[in-house]
Amino acid sequence: MAKNFARDFYDIQRQQWKKSLFLLIVLFAFYFLAIGLVSAVFIISITFFLSARLFPSGNFFTNFILINAGLSIFIAFFHFYDARKFGARFILKRLGASPPDSSDRYHKRFVNTVEEIRIASGLPKVTPYIIPQFAVNSLALVGSDKTPMILVTEGLLGEYTRDELQTVIAHELAHIIRGDAFYITLVCSLANMFERLREALEPDDSPPGGAYDPEARTGGPPLLYFAATFSSIIMHLLSMLISREREILADAAAVELSRNPRALARAIYKAHLKNSFVGDFNLTYSPLFIVPPESTAIREGFLGRLFNSHPPLMKRIRLLADMTKTKPVQIIEDVWRIRRAREKARTTLYSPEEARQGRTPSAQPSGDPSPQAAKIWSIRDPKGTWQGPYSIEELLFLRIFTPMIWIKNLQERIEAPAREFPQIRTALRNLAQKKPIDPARQNRCPRCRLTLGEDFYEGVALKTCRRCRGKLVDAGVMERIITRKEVAFSDHIIKKAKDFEHRFMQNPFLTAKAIARRSSRIFCPNCGSRMLPRPYTYQYIIPVDKCLSCHKIWFDTDELEIVQILTEKK
Repeated sequence: MAKNFARDFYDIQRQQWKKSLFLLIVLFAFYFLAIGLVSAVFIISITFFLSARLFPSGNFFTNFILINAGLSIFIAFFHFYDARKFGARFILKRLGASPPDSSDRYHKRFVNTVEEIRIASGLPKVTPYIIPQFAVNSLALVGSDKTPMILVTEGLLGEYTRDELQTVIAHELAHIIRGDAFYITLVCSLANMFERLREALEPDDSPPGGAYDPEARTGGPPLLYFAATFSSIIMHLLSMLISREREILADAAAVELSRNPRALARAIYKAHLKNSFVGDFNLTYSPLFIVPPESTAIREGFLGRLFNSHPPLMKRIRLLADMTKTKPVQIIEDVWRIRRAREKARTTLYSPEEARQGRTPSAQPSGDPSPQAAKIWSIRDPKGTWQGPYSIEELLFLRIFTPMIWIKNLQERIEAPAREFPQIRTALRNLAQKKPIDPARQNRCPRCRLTLGEDFYEGVALKTCRRCRGKLVDAGVMERIITRKEVAFSDHIIKKAKDFEHRFMQNPFLTAKAIARRSSRIFCPNCGSRMLPRPYTYQYIIPVDKCLSCHKIWFDTDELEIVQILTEKK
């Protein structure tokens, strides 16, 4: 193993590139047989139905073989080039992977750990990525420019301790160092083309917007669909055969890098416990991950050894436990002991109602003297009736408002079309540029009008009102907050969550009425657009205020905590 780490990374990649030419030969042979078989069946059918005199001669067979060989070489090269050039990029896109957020504490820890293990392994460069999934899993890829990449899920970052994270990164780097990542990325990318072809040819039995109509079915010819399915199965088997024992070797190499087999065993066990399917991937891509997305389906025995992409869980745990002169059951006990310790170490959050008077900020809601914030505007509806007064923000978001409608400035007693007022023109321009309508109200609590403070919650940067404890959160980071469990909740907040669940979660109609009752108009502290009451998700129908312009969510007092409690319970 030490010899492997002493070798030059680029030399390893060159050797893997030479080995990958074997796949090109396999592709050529596959296409040669497949195209030849389909063409032969077609030609024999034609000659059988037309006339025996049309049966091909010997020269025809020679030309047929040459044409078949040329066509097979072209398709094999195209397939190979597509997989090598765009395979890793497609996998990144399908997983929704993105670079780490420099303001997120968990992401910073991941980036620093990757850098630590990269230096220890001697690799020149490794690019980290985050998959926004609750599942606990990881994988390694090699891009078209031969740059290695390590991808981990948000669930993994929230679940693993630092030493477990180190061992998982060491495992993925071991795949890269050994050349496995390059080869597996290529094989899975080859399988991906067959998978895309099969999905494109798959019949659609339920066309949208209408009842089922057998004549409206779409899809390709059955023979072509069968060929694509058979091809996908062949590549699936090939991808599984190259992965199984390599996982054992990567575990051993990871121990050599991290010197911590016990932590790696815990990490693998945790991943098996919470490895719900990542994205919408087909099982063809299972060899990419540290544990297969459906690890509960792994069986020992002859068929298991033939079709499983990974070795059985307990075999991996047993091999790692033997390195520390311990038993697998002690590894599993460690997992639950650490989990109980983390539960006890969670910081308890209290509702403002529970907070002592000394903890409550003494600041009062600040007045907003700007004429834009004052309700000095009236509008004439289509019936000629004046409505109001409104603030300029409320005015712009009325359904009847247009730049040509007549409005009145009650303070100055001036009536004119809306576009004639400089304040209106400035506000419309700011709104079009996604800027606050009134800059004086930017970064202020929409309820208390206090300036929002920078804060961290579950390792995520957000903005908080010091008085009402409301929180402004980017919608894109909610998965991180839900996944992580740094904080616990007081009995009072837990009771509020249970009351909410009892009143609303069991009756979505009441939830819809609750959303309708949130008629108070609030505006986004970030961009100034009106925030609309919407369910948090359609799985968790909790009414929150969302900005559809800059994708922020405003959580009133204890709303974020209620979302966490209910989703963790789910």
